[in-house]
Amino acid sequence: MKTKHIAAGLLAIVLTGCTKDFLTVVPETALSSATFFKTQADFQQAVNGAYVQLRALYNEREWVLEEMHSDNTYYARNTLYGAVDATENVADFAVPTANGVTANDNVLNAYRYNYVTIARANQILASIDAPGITFTSDAVKNNLKGQAQFLRALSYFDLVRLFGKVPLHLTPTTSREDAALPLSSTEEIYAQIEKDATAASTNLLNKATQEAGRATSGAAKTLLANLYITQKKWAQAEALMKDVVTNDTYKLMPDYNDAFSYTSTNKNNAESVFEIQYMEGSAGYNGNQIYRFLPSPITAAEIAPITGTTNPQPTSQESNNIPTPDIIAAYEPGDKRKDISIGYVTLSTSLRENKVYPYIKKYARTHTLHNNTGQNWPVYRYAEVLLFLAEALNEQGKTGEAATYINQVRARAGLAATTATSQADMREAIFKERRVELAFENKRWFDLTRTGRVKEIIGAYGARVKANPAAYYFPAGAVPPPNAFTVLDDYYGLPAVESALTPNF
Repeated sequence: MKTKHIAAGLLAIVLTGCTKDFLTVVPETALSSATFFKTQADFQQAVNGAYVQLRALYNEREWVLEEMHSDNTYYARNTLYGAVDATENVADFAVPTANGVTANDNVLNAYRYNYVTIARANQILASIDAPGITFTSDAVKNNLKGQAQFLRALSYFDLVRLFGKVPLHLTPTTSREDAALPLSSTEEIYAQIEKDATAASTNLLNKATQEAGRATSGAAKTLLANLYITQKKWAQAEALMKDVVTNDTYKLMPDYNDAFSYTSTNKNNAESVFEIQYMEGSAGYNGNQIYRFLPSPITAAEIAPITGTTNPQPTSQESNNIPTPDIIAAYEPGDKRKDISIGYVTLSTSLRENKVYPYIKKYARTHTLHNNTGQNWPVYRYAEVLLFLAEALNEQGKTGEAATYINQVRARAGLAATTATSQADMREAIFKERRVELAFENKRWFDLTRTGRVKEIIGAYGARVKANPAAYYFPAGAVPPPNAFTVLDDYYGLPAVESALTPNF
């Protein structure tokens, strides 16, 4: 990995590799890892810094690589805007890849954002047990350590599911040579995620006592259960999710709409297990996801009712993360989640014959200023805990017990209990329930890969797009590129820019 990006991940702390002579003397006038990590306040500041890259990752890249790279969302082609870009390549399953690497910038930036988080966590974990550092209590120290462990596990879980094999950095990188580690196997990375998430589940505070917005023991257990489900370790996942259901005080919000935060309220609510924190305003903590998602070209008058800003402005960029006809059709009649999740807008200046477009409504929270939003992004919700538990039970032949948990999710949506009684039918029912309950939360791609259904589902989806481009938001005469839906691999190629810096990939 590129050294400057690893070093940048440590709150601008200077990390240098030196020979054992006078160059090893720590400069007293410069901030370094040797002079910074001395007090509890230093570690609190460092842990705060370890969360920072999550905002950019989820605002800019996760939805591209994990939701638009599925049959849930697509892009609305604006032929006046310009050439096909890297994001459309992802949506079209046409990411140029050769010798296991790709130049796609979404891939590069997701890779780098995750490794910045890992680098910051590594420095915390390498320093926190050093002698001479006083914490007000062991619980405070363990909570700080647990957050770093959780964030490192979360980042590696994202990386291993995106790439399969990546370098496994577990200590601070102090030289160019240290940065170019060989690729670790998927199993080795899984083992480290399990180790970190298990430790975090013990070290972290629970939701009732943790500061809002920080990782909790319940979040660590949910991440660990997600890993076990990916590995098909059903009994281990069942035990964890039953623990969360029984002991961690989460509950479904009565109204599905209230499961998601507003721009300044309802954050980290009773259903939230872990969410990315944003804050509207000028401090630099804001997001702007809805502006990346809205269909375009949209006039100020058309955007105003959606965003509610005091200064609505038109946009004319490419439109991304547009709900597909496939996800719209996936909702059962009477499902309350459909109208909460998906809205419609008419674009008067669109070149498409049908000027009505769907958009992701559950993230369209009213706010004050154009392109500046504050709603949080859900990573894990209690609804997913229930669906994880249902899946783990069903895969062990406990189909009747599984129904108890999927039906809690369905009841909130206004739907009758599932009719599935066989294991195979329940498996499909849970798969479909996850799609609509967790729509647009970056879950669909990983559900396809872990169940081995990429070629089956995306192959058929791609055929529908190519057969009827107009139904998938192409204006008259415009069609998907010739290479659309030709790269149906479970993993992305590693970033080409990084490959130039290491002999290992």
